[in-house]
Amino acid sequence: MTKIIGKSVTRLDAASKVTGEALYPGDINLPEQAYMKILFAGRPHAIIKKIDLDEAAAVPGVIAIFTAKDVPNNEYGLIMPDQPVLCGPGSNKPYAERVRWVGDQVAIVVADSEPIAAQARDLIRVEYEDLPVVTDMLAAMEADAPLLHPDKGSNVILRYRIRKGDVEAAFKKADVIVEGVYDTPMQEHAYLQPEAGLGYIDEEGRVTVLVGGQWTHEDQEQIAHSLGLPLEQVRVIYPAIGGAFGGREDMSVQIVLALAVWRLAQRGIKRPIKIIWSREESMLAHHKRHPYHIKTRWGATKDGKLLAAEVDLYADAGGYAYTSTKVQGNATLICTGPYEIPNVKVDSASIYTNNMVTGAFRGFGGPQGLFAAEQQMSKLAEKLGIDPIELRRRNLIQEGSILSVGTPLPKGVSMGQVVDKCVERMGALQESGRGKITPKAIKRGWGFACGFKNVGFSFGAPEQCVATIELHGKAEIEKAVLYHAGAEVGQGSHTAFVQFAAETLNLPLEKVELIASDTAVTGNSGSVSASRMTFMAGNAIKGACEMALEKWQREERPAIATYQYRPPRTTPLDPETGKSDPNFAYGYVAEAVEVEVDIETGLVRLVNVICADDVGKAVNPQQVQGQIEGAVVQAAGYALMENMIQRDGRLLTDKLSTYLIPTVLDIPENVESLILEYADPIGPYGARGMGEMPYLPLAPAVTAAVHAATGIWFDEFPLTPERVLRGLGRLD
Repeated sequence: MTKIIGKSVTRLDAASKVTGEALYPGDINLPEQAYMKILFAGRPHAIIKKIDLDEAAAVPGVIAIFTAKDVPNNEYGLIMPDQPVLCGPGSNKPYAERVRWVGDQVAIVVADSEPIAAQARDLIRVEYEDLPVVTDMLAAMEADAPLLHPDKGSNVILRYRIRKGDVEAAFKKADVIVEGVYDTPMQEHAYLQPEAGLGYIDEEGRVTVLVGGQWTHEDQEQIAHSLGLPLEQVRVIYPAIGGAFGGREDMSVQIVLALAVWRLAQRGIKRPIKIIWSREESMLAHHKRHPYHIKTRWGATKDGKLLAAEVDLYADAGGYAYTSTKVQGNATLICTGPYEIPNVKVDSASIYTNNMVTGAFRGFGGPQGLFAAEQQMSKLAEKLGIDPIELRRRNLIQEGSILSVGTPLPKGVSMGQVVDKCVERMGALQESGRGKITPKAIKRGWGFACGFKNVGFSFGAPEQCVATIELHGKAEIEKAVLYHAGAEVGQGSHTAFVQFAAETLNLPLEKVELIASDTAVTGNSGSVSASRMTFMAGNAIKGACEMALEKWQREERPAIATYQYRPPRTTPLDPETGKSDPNFAYGYVAEAVEVEVDIETGLVRLVNVICADDVGKAVNPQQVQGQIEGAVVQAAGYALMENMIQRDGRLLTDKLSTYLIPTVLDIPENVESLILEYADPIGPYGARGMGEMPYLPLAPAVTAAVHAATGIWFDEFPLTPERVLRGLGRLD
């Protein structure tokens, strides 16, 4: 039989999504369903003194209105339970009457129609006592700063530190020292499908939520925790999902839908409830990418050997922790780049403010940390008079390299090979473009950056993935049924799942049936995040199939096997030294970028992007190429145009007419995907995760290219025309 792993088979959901047959949460309806609207705080910091529901409740067609007093256990949070489900008086949790950002949820209205629910929501009268608004994360760290969470005693959520070698002694030996201060921006996920869901009581009496997310079992746990229900009384199902990029890791509509359905059922009303957020509601009420403020200095010898790096990183978490501490861990590790540096000192912190909340986003701290690292390397190269790629080659991590956290990398380090392949292709494109004539106002330049990123959960976070397979037939296997909870958020995971099963079972794809993303029938897969799902699911599916085949050979009919894959363990950062085994696997990436800069308008245009990405084994090369191209376009928006503006804790760019994302006219002219396959020693069929890696180096590659074109370094972005013109001295 033809091998299935490594083939660009057609995605399982391709036809249904192209024809419109695929049903997303907003497309699904049930008989007699009601509709929900949420009252958001709309202010960044205040205490709710009183909520008057009388006028709203009197609107004909209103079924119920729920507030904080209706939530049995009014708290949730992916990392720590620091957020109320609903803010307001009467809660059983201290400080739940306080709102800490404009997107806090205050009340939910259930009505016979969406317009009625919206009308009633607008008639809810809330009496607020405004509190001081804290928007500067550095000021928020001061001892006299107003506290967002008085019970915690500080606005600093977490501090990490790394101490490797003797940094001060190393700087004294350095021939060249480069200092930099970098600011990376907030970013909106801007997925195609705004948050939506449908809640109901299923045939077995379970509170059921049909919604888009990234981890069915985590959604289930958070709902059960807030409602005070046993896990088995809560069911979460994912239908088609219109993008995620980390933006669906945390709760949006899940808990409030479950709350309303459950409370109504207690009153004898078992109507399904539906909610669909508008784009403005989505931009207001889900988390964003963390903005980082990074201060750093690096030292090197005159022949380009790195001696020391010192980095201070500060992340704006907004009003609640979300996944800030885990993002911080990644940034703390990656802020010294893919380089072996003998002396490292890093201090990092995540800080509460009244700005938009921040959390998981593709790259998960990597783009922020790597921007500073790669800017430093490019500036060091300029100061030393060494080619920037050669400088990188002299310091790249390799097999046996010791990370800043004092432990060696897992085997399978391919950073050098990835850089070489990227540079080789860049040279060919540079040669082909020589002699190109451009207008006088257009300046051209090439830039380069590289990096690495973890595959899987980090720093001691529990990590596992479960798969179940059933083999049916008599003399031969006629059908295999695969049960797996992993979410399909547009990246093609479900197709890869079936490929893994078909390959291991030696069956054609059409004989494998997938039942996915339903907590009632699938085991816990962990999150579709951290570039982990191909790696983790592949190992779990491969293990389950091999166990089932053994049972089949013993003539068990049907042969059923469940396998839980656990990778090598990771460990937390030591609080004093930062020493840890942070990750069990990595992906490696390098990018070269050619830009054109119009010095009269400030417009930066991406001409060529070369992305060399070691994926270990391309399970489905077409899907890998799609991930690379998608990441490059999304990172281009981050680098050049996505300018999120807040003022006094209020979001000003709350629409796609004011917050600009790339269109077809903004994407690079040419994106070349160099898919490299250096097998990961413990990856399924050698595969590594790769969904985030192409995103990481683009911004510093762009700023290096703009510097090559103009001679100007830009230490913050996006490189909007206004920012570029100011940097060029053409605007006051």
